[in-house]
Amino acid sequence: MGAIGTDFQPELIELTRAVLDDVTVMLPEAKRTSTMKAEIASHILECAAKGERDPIALRTAALSATVECTHYSHDISPERRAI
Repeated sequence: MGAIGTDFQPELIELTRAVLDDVTVMLPEAKRTSTMKAEIASHILECAAKGERDPIALRTAALSATVECTHYSHDISPERRAI
């Protein structure tokens, strides 16, 4: 993972925390576990470590990765995931 050894400025930490909160609220309550939040945070930090600073792009990347790793994603057709 690219975030290891990366220094994040306070503004970036605040941004990633806000994105994590936004994404978490979008999940069904049953999926708002500490494990899921850690997974989401990992994706957000990975994108931020690569230089992404747009909150919408960070949120989209985190949501996309989250859909791929959830237990119910196999039930969703690829066409519906793209919506």
